Amino acid sequence: MDVSVTLWVLTIVGLAALIAVDFFIGRKPHDVSIKEAGIWTVVWIVLAALFGLGLLMFGGGQPAGEFFAGFITEKSLSVDNLFVFVLIMAKFAVPSQYQQRVLLIGVLVALVLRAIFIAAGAAILASFSWVFYLFGAFLIWTAWKLIQEARADEEDEDWEENKLLKAAERRFGVADRYHGTKLWIQENGKRVMTPMLVVMLAIGTTDVLFALDSIPAIFGLTQDPYIVFTANAFALMGLRQLYFLIGGLLRRLVHLSYGLSIILGFIGVKLVLHALHESGVHVPEISIPVSLGVICAVLIVTTITSLRASKKQAAAEAAQAQSGGAPKDSIDV
Repeated sequence: MDVSVTLWVLTIVGLAALIAVDFFIGRKPHDVSIKEAGIWTVVWIVLAALFGLGLLMFGGGQPAGEFFAGFITEKSLSVDNLFVFVLIMAKFAVPSQYQQRVLLIGVLVALVLRAIFIAAGAAILASFSWVFYLFGAFLIWTAWKLIQEARADEEDEDWEENKLLKAAERRFGVADRYHGTKLWIQENGKRVMTPMLVVMLAIGTTDVLFALDSIPAIFGLTQDPYIVFTANAFALMGLRQLYFLIGGLLRRLVHLSYGLSIILGFIGVKLVLHALHESGVHVPEISIPVSLGVICAVLIVTTITSLRASKKQAAAEAAQAQSGGAPKDSIDV
């Protein structure tokens, strides 16, 4: 898809305007209700759908299909990221009324850093076609790692700060409590960071680590930097509302890792086949409609099986609790 500089500028300005509106609406710290989160989640999804339809009208079916496939993939991977966001919020004991501000700035930092990643990835792929092999192998390895973690059934209930964040805390110091939405304060004559700034940096930099698999994944669906960027942008910009909407549902998506591993493995194979095709080897290539169908089917099946498994587990735990609370004589009988 041939994208002019003017279209790039208009897109970035439009996204910046949407972010400004989102910031204006959430400028006052408050507890986000399920209703508010649900409405804005629908709004962001509708905006992404309208953008995809615009691509269909002015760019054709190929760019639109690539955008929708990329958006759905990035959205599903971002849901997995929410597990870690929950741990970060708990570790820093972020007051509920400040969580939406933390997520807004954290996601904005992640969006800027991902844009840099996307530009670098596009430049590398344009110069070195063998990188497709590397991306494909990495995604297949990541898929296998996700399966191993899911089978081990080990829940990581702790989160460790990365080295960059620790270095910033040592360099500037951190206040011992929150000061509203302030990011810096004067303490004993020294300018120090507040926990609010620390947790924002934690959200933003942690999301960059997740980009190590999501960026290669979307490049496996399209090599168009414009579509890669916009799909990532729309997937991330609705992440804040999604956090509050499905926060309680996350624990019930017990098979999500399996579904994501299948999607990443599938895209990894697609990348390897594309690399072989670019090298002159006659191999079948997976079309975008097939990719979109596989991704949607996997997510639907994963969600259904997760909810069924969670329901059975809840029923078993309730039955065990009832039997455990019964009198000893009745148990003996």
